[in-house]
Amino acid sequence: MEEIKLDVQLRDKVGTRKIKSIRRDDAVPAIVYGSEKGTTIIKLDRRTYEKIMRHHQGQSVVFHLNVMEGDKSLRDYSAIVKEEQHDPVTDKLLHIDFKRISLTEVIEVTVPIEAKGEADGVKNDGGSLDHAMWELDIICLPMNIPEKIQIDVTSLKIGDAIHVKDIVLPEGVTTEHDLESIVLAVLPPMKEEDETEGEESVSLEPEVIKEKKAKEEAEGSKEEKTEK
Repeated sequence: MEEIKLDVQLRDKVGTRKIKSIRRDDAVPAIVYGSEKGTTIIKLDRRTYEKIMRHHQGQSVVFHLNVMEGDKSLRDYSAIVKEEQHDPVTDKLLHIDFKRISLTEVIEVTVPIEAKGEADGVKNDGGSLDHAMWELDIICLPMNIPEKIQIDVTSLKIGDAIHVKDIVLPEGVTTEHDLESIVLAVLPPMKEEDETEGEESVSLEPEVIKEKKAKEEAEGSKEEKTEK
C-alpha cells in the first residue's frame, strides 16, 4: 500500500451559502478529525480526488494530506476516508470525512474479497457460486493494507464452503470478524419444474370449465320449470 499525496486547501468558508459557493467552484468541502490536534476544515479539488478513487476503486486509500493556505504549506499528515456524502438523486459527491492516522499504529479498515478461478462444482456439476461476503474488516498497519483478498475457489465442489477461518491473511494482517461466517459456497443447481405436471394442470382446465357450464345450464332449466 502506497501513501498518496493530496493537496488540500484550508477552508475559512462555513455555512450553507459558502459551502454552495465551494461546490460551484468544483471543489468538495471536507473535514479532518482525529488525535489530539482537533479537527481541520478543508476543501479539495473534486476531479483530482475522484480520479484517485476511481483508480483505487473499492480499496482503502491512505492519503498524505498537504494542508495549504493559498500557495503556503501549513502542515501535513496521513489520513484515510471514513465517510463520503453523496446527493441521493445525482450521486454527486457533497462532503468527505477524513480520519487522521499514524503510520506506526494499527487501524481497522474494510477490504474487498475476490473469488479466484472457477469452482469445480460450478464447472462440472452445474452448481452456482454464492458470494456471501464481499468484503472483510481487517486490522493492520496502514502501509500493510492489502488491495484485496483473493480466495482460490477452483477445488470447491457442490456443498463446499469457505469460512473466514479458512482465509490465509497476509503477514501482519488480522481480523476480528466471526471466524465461522461463510464467505463463499457452492450451491446445487436449481430444480426444474415438472413439465408433465404443468401439462396436466393445463389439460384439466377446459374440463373444469365444461363441468361448471353444464351445472349452470342444469340449474337454469330447473328454475324455468319451477316458474311454469
